[in-house]
Amino acid sequence: MITQSVSGEALVAIDLLNHKLDRAFDHIDANGRGLVAREDLLGLGARILVGFGESPTSVTGKSLVESFDGIWSALTGVLGQDVDASLTRDEFREAMAAAFVTGGHYEPVFRPATVAVAELCDGDGDGRIGRPEFRTMLTAFGTAYDDVDAAFDRLDRTGRGTLGVDELVVAAREFYGGDDPNASGNWLFGPL
Repeated sequence: MITQSVSGEALVAIDLLNHKLDRAFDHIDANGRGLVAREDLLGLGARILVGFGESPTSVTGKSLVESFDGIWSALTGVLGQDVDASLTRDEFREAMAAAFVTGGHYEPVFRPATVAVAELCDGDGDGRIGRPEFRTMLTAFGTAYDDVDAAFDRLDRTGRGTLGVDELVVAAREFYGGDDPNASGNWLFGPL
């Protein structure tokens, strides 16, 4: 758990980040065993690829698999563990914070994974993601069907009915590392 000797607003930000990282852990821990391993993260990637009908051996599929593998290597690396290790919820929080929130691994490691997922959602390459593609992505993450529309509406700041690939990448940054309770990226996977 991310904890510090703080009070007030800083404590709220830490609680928010912990809550979001717990949600991320649950996305990976699809079988609910309370531990996540490399194959669990790659399983999330496989669910995303299957949802979009993309082969893991295609250029796009390889990019996603390699970027998810890079995330796992960074997580276990900051903890000094082997890539074959399993992480508890608390270890996952600690590793996410150390690698991607306060550490320098977000841009070179995590951001490429979010770009790979966002580009997969943009199947026609026009830079826009519609509600059906967004639903496919969130289904792979295990988001409840009824929460998808609320999430999409919160992220669609312009009200044009689509999300830009860049908007989705920014939303991921706000979700996985942001401490602003009012950031629209907090809604990436539905209400917290």
